[in-house]
Amino acid sequence: FSITDLNRNIPVSYRGILPSLFREGQGVIVQGRLENSDHFIADEVMAKHDENYMPPEVADALKKSGKWKGKPE
Repeated sequence: FSITDLNRNIPVSYRGILPSLFREGQGVIVQGRLENSDHFIADEVMAKHDENYMPPEVADALKKSGKWKGKPE
């Protein structure tokens, strides 16, 4: 995949499982090293989410406890 700051695109190489929130147009944080100033070798990839995100297991626990205040399914 590639990352961009809207001025420049840099290809990223990563061996591993991408986060479930990873998708085109979504913010991402990559840790690793830049090679030859034009290719990034990632050791870790983290997908950013908006402030409304709630992990599914937390939402399930809130629903089971009756404290869920989110949108009905």
